[in-house]
Amino acid sequence: MIELLKSKIHRAVVTDANINYEGSITIGERLMESARILPYEKVTVVDIQNGNRFTTYAIKGKEDQSICVNGAAARLVSIGDQIIIMAYCFVNETDYKKSYEPRVLLVDSSNQIIKQEN
Repeated sequence: MIELLKSKIHRAVVTDANINYEGSITIGERLMESARILPYEKVTVVDIQNGNRFTTYAIKGKEDQSICVNGAAARLVSIGDQIIIMAYCFVNETDYKKSYEPRVLLVDSSNQIIKQEN
């Protein structure tokens, strides 16, 4: 088994940061479903503006285009920063060689999907 990129939301914009929440990243329901990221799934987040990288878990937000970084990680981003959200999975190497492709979403400055691959 090899660990590969499963899903990526590229250049999402942080719409909120909540230091007082227990932790996680809240992702709008439509974005989560389109990216095939599950509630409570482990994700890696990279801030394009400052280079910070952290691991947390995803929770489903009510607003489709919302991205809120919660808990201690809220100190690692600023509202308006562009981030990359990535989820990974384990794949049998034989299956990978056949046809594996991750789901990749590119979003605009309003977190609207402008391009979807796979």
